[in-house]
Amino acid sequence: MWEYEHAVETTAAPDVVWRLWSDIAAWPQWNEGIEKITVGGPFAVGTAFTMTPPGDEPVQMRLARIVPGELFTDEMDAGDFTVRTVHRLEPAAGGRTRIIYRTEISGPAADQVGPQLGPAITADFPQVLAALAALAEG
Repeated sequence: MWEYEHAVETTAAPDVVWRLWSDIAAWPQWNEGIEKITVGGPFAVGTAFTMTPPGDEPVQMRLARIVPGELFTDEMDAGDFTVRTVHRLEPAAGGRTRIIYRTEISGPAADQVGPQLGPAITADFPQVLAALAALAEG
């Protein structure tokens, strides 16, 4: 398995971040790694969506787990490997909110695919989380 985690702290309340997360169609407003996104339903387990990174091929994803106000997990099933990202909110010191993204690549091909694909997927996490926090604070 391949894994990576990045977190930031914000003064924004968790419900503000949650509202931004649950509006999938608006993710490109704060995530420069998404050129286009189409959503096949509400923010609910099982809903499929397609993200197109700038200059790249579309990626089919689905919402796999949701704990309202706390976390959601999206995943891409590629057959011999699965890319799963957990987006989590936790309380932090001083009334702040910790925003955490954790990506795991698992499955039979994970050891081959993970070291190349993982860093490509997660390289922009610091910028994405900074932009999300800034929008939530604004």
